[in-house]
Amino acid sequence: MGLHFSQYQPPKAVAAGFWHEVGLPARGRKLHELLHEGVAYRVYPQLAKISGIEQKTLARYVDIAPATLSRRAKTGRFKMAESDRLYRFAELYKAALDLFEGDAEQARSWLLKPNKGLGGRLPVEMSATSAEYQTVLNLIGRLEHGVMA
Repeated sequence: MGLHFSQYQPPKAVAAGFWHEVGLPARGRKLHELLHEGVAYRVYPQLAKISGIEQKTLARYVDIAPATLSRRAKTGRFKMAESDRLYRFAELYKAALDLFEGDAEQARSWLLKPNKGLGGRLPVEMSATSAEYQTVLNLIGRLEHGVMA
């Protein structure tokens, strides 16, 4: 007898403020187009500031090499795959923020600690691939529903 949990969905009203602060559309066609065109570089330092994660460390978590980051700062825009990883990181941070009812320190702490439900990995390390990202969102969904992980 297996339990089924739906995919994590952030509360819409709260989500809009977060995404506006980050500088990205939350969902829909505008977001899709932006990810294809490449996210503006200015989103990156803003995301680091909001999450409280140092820029150099964030680059490591989203799998962007220092030299690449430097080039993107000059060109002003990330490539599509990099943009997607930045968006996934933002989604994970927002989901953790929602899990801890807006407590940024608790959300950051949870993301930066090894998690048994993730095989001892840090949730923050799991935005580089869509499969890992989905695993973390599913774990957050289970935790929100009171299922221990």
